[in-house]
Amino acid sequence: MIVAPIELILIRYGELALKGGNRTFFEKQLVDNIERATRDIAKVKVYRERGRMTAVLKSHPERVEAVARRMQEVPGIASLSLCIGAEANPEVLSNIVNTELLARLEFALEPVTFRIHSRRADKRFPLTSVQLDRFIAERLPESLWSKLTVQMKHAELEVGVEIRDDRAFVYFERLPGLGGLPVGSLGRVACLLSGGIDSPVAAYLAMRRGCRVMFIAFLSPPYIGEGTRTKILSLVRKVGRFQARNEVHFVPFTAIQEAIRDRAPAPYRTVLYRRMMQRIASRIAWRNKGRALITGESIGQVASQTLENIGCIEAAAHMPVLRPLIGMDKQETIEIARRIGTLDISNLPEPDCCTVFMPPAPVIRGRLSECEAAEADLDIDALVKAALDGTEHLILDSRDA
Repeated sequence: MIVAPIELILIRYGELALKGGNRTFFEKQLVDNIERATRDIAKVKVYRERGRMTAVLKSHPERVEAVARRMQEVPGIASLSLCIGAEANPEVLSNIVNTELLARLEFALEPVTFRIHSRRADKRFPLTSVQLDRFIAERLPESLWSKLTVQMKHAELEVGVEIRDDRAFVYFERLPGLGGLPVGSLGRVACLLSGGIDSPVAAYLAMRRGCRVMFIAFLSPPYIGEGTRTKILSLVRKVGRFQARNEVHFVPFTAIQEAIRDRAPAPYRTVLYRRMMQRIASRIAWRNKGRALITGESIGQVASQTLENIGCIEAAAHMPVLRPLIGMDKQETIEIARRIGTLDISNLPEPDCCTVFMPPAPVIRGRLSECEAAEADLDIDALVKAALDGTEHLILDSRDA
């Protein structure tokens, strides 16, 4: 635990540094996302400077650790540190490091690996970064050295010093961030969200690549009950915490499934369901400035996800279909779901609408010509219009209970 008061949070980003002339755009989006994500905890002001960002709490400074934890869930941040502000003076910095380490290691039973890492942005400072590292290390008391072991990579404890414009900042830990790109920096997409494990993970991965995600779910009452709707909302709130605001579109799908059941060959039912979903989702996305669909499909995972069936399904979309999980096996997806907190919700025993009128022997290698022939007996335009007219649109804050 840090003894001295925290003055700010140092924010590091990785991939943004490679954006060249566009970096300012990405940085501004990240600043906006951080301030939005933390506003229910404290008023936070984020400053951009020299390849770093710093966040200062303008209210409730005692909530700095809660703010830092929230920032760990903001895509675009590689790591962050709680920083003690100090005079840019070697002796002052050495004294702070000694005091903090003595407090942190008072009850350590075994040696802790550590490193000292200084960064001198203000070149007027009299010591180089290496010299400052050595200066601090040489002044550590003997009582500390029995509890410390120097390790330059992957140390358990990092003593960091940042020298900036007549002011210095000291930190003792790097908290990992999500990395990736700021949500919203690469546009809007629509995720076809079922109640399963895969689609929430796909949405999360799209957010980490800078996409703002809206959610589209299909409901088939009375075959699918209210529990599925509740489950979808729980998933949106959980995965939606990586972006500040979430849109959910609930599409009534019963009439479409009944029409396919009554007029189409049974083996093609699931493929035809999904073609209708993509038609409808494309229109909802386009109306809401979305430019691609996101699905949780992975090659060969289920019968509808063979290359042939994926091709048949995508042919009904009117925009690109992105599949973040396409090369993952199920266990990889499960591990991500567990990490982001969606796994337990996805495992709740509530069916999704594709289980309605499930054929006993679904087609494995569908043909587009046969899909189109089966759909010739359906009034596609009328079915799609009715579904769009009946769609329920909700706006959720992911922090709502």
